[in-house]
Formats: sequence, C-alpha cells, structure tokens
Amino acid sequence: MPEFRVAALSVAQQAVEDLRVTRDRFNRSTANLTETLSGFAPAPGMMTTAQHIAHAARVIDWFIEGAFRPDGFDMNFEEQIEGVLRVDSISAAREWFEKSVDAAITFLSTQSDGALMEPLPPGPVLGKTPRVGIVREIADHTAHHRGALAVYARLNGIAPPDPYGM
Repeated sequence: MPEFRVAALSVAQQAVEDLRVTRDRFNRSTANLTETLSGFAPAPGMMTTAQHIAHAARVIDWFIEGAFRPDGFDMNFEEQIEGVLRVDSISAAREWFEKSVDAAITFLSTQSDGALMEPLPPGPVLGKTPRVGIVREIADHTAHHRGALAVYARLNGIAPPDPYGM
C-alpha cells in the first residue's frame, strides 16, 4: 500500500492560506455587487456598499500594523474611518481590499513561526494572544461584512452568491 505523506504547513504558510480563503469567500459572495450600488446604504448614517468593502480592507491593514508595530494597535477609530468614508466606488474599494490582502500575505509569509506565535502585549485587542491570531480575527471581521453586504444585495433584489463556492 502506498504511503501518503502530508507536509505540515508552517504557521506562516497556514496564515497565508487562511487569508487566501478569506479573500476568496469575500470576493465570491460580493461578486454581483456592481458599481451602480456603490452609494447604496439602507438608511442615512450607515456605511455604503463601497464603504463596507473599504472598511474590510482598512481593518486588514489595521490588524497587520497593530500586531507588529511597537506601539500596538492604533485605537483612534475616528481618524481611521475618515479614509473609508471617502470611498465612493466599489471598484476603488475592491482595489484597496486586494492590495490589503496581498500586503498581509506578503508580510506574513516573511515572518518566522516564532514571531507569529509571540504573544501580543496585554491590552484591549487580543491581549496576550499569539500574533497569528489576527488572521482569525481578519476572517471573522471580513465574514461580518460579507453578511452585511449580502443584506445590501438582497435589499436591491440580488441573491448573493454562496461564499463557499457551492
């Protein structure tokens, strides 16, 4: 009988694979959101479709920056949301999202397992969790916005595609 060997992934390789899956699910489930829906929001004061995508991108940047910079996570959310609220195009938001995922993949793929398993400093954001824990949080946050965007699509008479490719 043949012997099958499965090479274990390094922590960095697994993190990169998880980010790729997160991107694929996000892109698949939002694929039918067209540029004409860029400015749609169900009610005044809510983020638009384009802003949801931009926010998902910004939070990826925020997690990578915060987990690896000496000062930790930037908690000035008002300042961070300003750039998101200026986005008025789904195309521009998607470009930001792709750039953010690509940058996170590139960065994480260069990190050692030891660096990724190093605990974050105590604090309000994942305190004492291994740095690589941000990948799970990125996936969770992105899924939250996939869900919101699915509601936006349905409010516009569009059935969102299955994020899992079924």
